[in-house]
Amino acid sequence: MHTRRTHRRTRIGRTRTAATLLATALLAGACSAQGASTSAGPAAAEAAGSTEAAETSLAALPQATPSELAPYYGQKLGWRDCGVPGFQCATMKAPLDYAKPAEGDVRLAVARKKATGPGERLGSLLVNPGGPGGSAIGYLQQYAGIGYPEEVRAQYDMVAVDPRGVARSEPIECLDGREMDAYTQTDVTPDDEGEADELVDAYKEFAEGCGADAPKLLRHVSTVEAARDMDILRAVLGDEKLTYVGASYGTFLGATYAGLFPDRAGRLVLDGAMDPSLPARRLNLEQTAGFETAFQSFAKDCVTQPDCPLGDKNTTPDQVGKNLKAFFDDLDAKPIPTGDADGRKLTESLATTGVIAAMYDEGAWQQLRESLTSAMRENDGAGLLVLSDSYYEREADGSYSNLMFANASVNCLDLPAAFTSPDQVRDALPDFEKASPVFGEGLAWSSLNCAYWPVEPTGEPHRIEAAGATPIVVVGTTRDPATPYRWAEALASQLSSGRLLTYEGDGHTAYGRGSACIDSAINTYLLRGTAPTDGKRCS
Repeated sequence: MHTRRTHRRTRIGRTRTAATLLATALLAGACSAQGASTSAGPAAAEAAGSTEAAETSLAALPQATPSELAPYYGQKLGWRDCGVPGFQCATMKAPLDYAKPAEGDVRLAVARKKATGPGERLGSLLVNPGGPGGSAIGYLQQYAGIGYPEEVRAQYDMVAVDPRGVARSEPIECLDGREMDAYTQTDVTPDDEGEADELVDAYKEFAEGCGADAPKLLRHVSTVEAARDMDILRAVLGDEKLTYVGASYGTFLGATYAGLFPDRAGRLVLDGAMDPSLPARRLNLEQTAGFETAFQSFAKDCVTQPDCPLGDKNTTPDQVGKNLKAFFDDLDAKPIPTGDADGRKLTESLATTGVIAAMYDEGAWQQLRESLTSAMRENDGAGLLVLSDSYYEREADGSYSNLMFANASVNCLDLPAAFTSPDQVRDALPDFEKASPVFGEGLAWSSLNCAYWPVEPTGEPHRIEAAGATPIVVVGTTRDPATPYRWAEALASQLSSGRLLTYEGDGHTAYGRGSACIDSAINTYLLRGTAPTDGKRCS
């Protein structure tokens, strides 16, 4: 799920299954055996086909730092100029395998922007935009370090670390640009056995590429390990407790930190929350319903606009969906030109990705209407291709960031696969299509990607209670497409000190997206430590 947050009309956020064009579920899930109350094994394998929420809870780690980890906790960072005005960068070491720290390190990229003052310095504020796979350093330098409220930046050093396997931290690479172009165009609504086989082959090629690139690291990019890395960073920065704002998947990372280190969890904001207790199949199904909720909201708005190509004021949202699905079916039969320098046409898969991308931020709805108008009425797919490329972080030169590679690597390690065969997908299609007549079929098939992963998952669904932690603010948006509102309710209820803060609106995540009520509540919490009343609602 996949997912990161967005701001204005910049990068569009993402969902979880990196493995295909659409991707389904900005999810993550579970923990590796380290620190968890249960370990992967027969129960995890059984959970792969389950839809039931887990009852087991993530166990806290011992408060005392193990002696073999002392060199990591005692390291000094050598800060240097980043090449971006106002920011400094450093490299931090963490053990590749926390169970065997003597067997090697992973090098993690860290960046900061020091508190600008005046006023009391409150320590470090760590930020993560989600994904998994989103670059926290990119988010810091392009938004948080310059766009967070001035009073927050005045009192906190703004800090980010790219999680292991992501962006600047030993990034996992799976396919080259041309291979990714082919991959993103693979048909994820197979009409026959042959097309289903082609989709399976694409998943296998993707997985094999990841395994060949990073055979050791691929086993150690779990959310639990990333959370343990954050505790090393907390100590190295000199903070007694972690102060953190995580969006989307970043909420799962932050909640995992609180579960492992409840005594070191400070002011944590979890915005666009995930429910760690759900298995992958149910996560994907509920996110599919989330995209349908967001699409219905878009549809109701679209038909009131003079440039809506999917209907007029007399068109129901359900009919808008049928009109869009018919357009997708036409593209499945005959892709349309885009003017792309590399010769790519707009396929059903690329068009669907473009539409899903725009669901993350209502600020992109106009751009989506314009792009659909060009495609449906002028046979020009350029606009939807731009949205799709933004989702995949494809650059103009045909290269891709490692976002999608890291996304799959983390998700496929954190949870047993949602499906293990095409037949399981076919059996589940009615449920997915009921959840979303427009996106359900493609999102169901996209949930097959982890079935062919080269390493076994180390995690399974679990609750996170973080008993003993100070108040943790969990933020949910009522019409969030990627992290449905119910997940925020679930996480807030699991956390022993959870405080649910609700934004009644559209889009993915809420902080910094225009609600003065939300921003004021979070700013007050970060600056004064006063958490909002549980159940507070904003619009």
